[in-house]
Amino acid sequence: MSLQAYQKSAARAEDPRATEYRLFAQVTRSLMNAKSLPIESLQDRALAIDWNRRVWSNLALDCASQDNKLPEALRAAIISLSIFVSKQGSHAMRNPEAIDDLVDINRTVMQGLMPQAAAGAEQAVG
Repeated sequence: MSLQAYQKSAARAEDPRATEYRLFAQVTRSLMNAKSLPIESLQDRALAIDWNRRVWSNLALDCASQDNKLPEALRAAIISLSIFVSKQGSHAMRNPEAIDDLVDINRTVMQGLMPQAAAGAEQAVG
């Protein structure tokens, strides 16, 4: 029984980059769904935009930490993107078309998080 539990948890353990990729995929899918909602569905759109904003705020907070090991220029770029995402999110509440910019940013980050082999395969397909 304990061997099966260990195997299950080992199978669930994933690379931190894969975890971040999965999070961005989920929040991006939520944004895409929110864009297709009727204009009156303000609360549902707000939930998706707020989730995206919270993801980016947490990234910025992590990048502001002295313990963060990313290069300083990359940390600064992530913090700047977080500020833009927050402003764009406010704009997207009034104009759902502005969600496209948030989706594009998230997809770009996802491409950077992809393992090299998967990224090469996607480029060959796309």
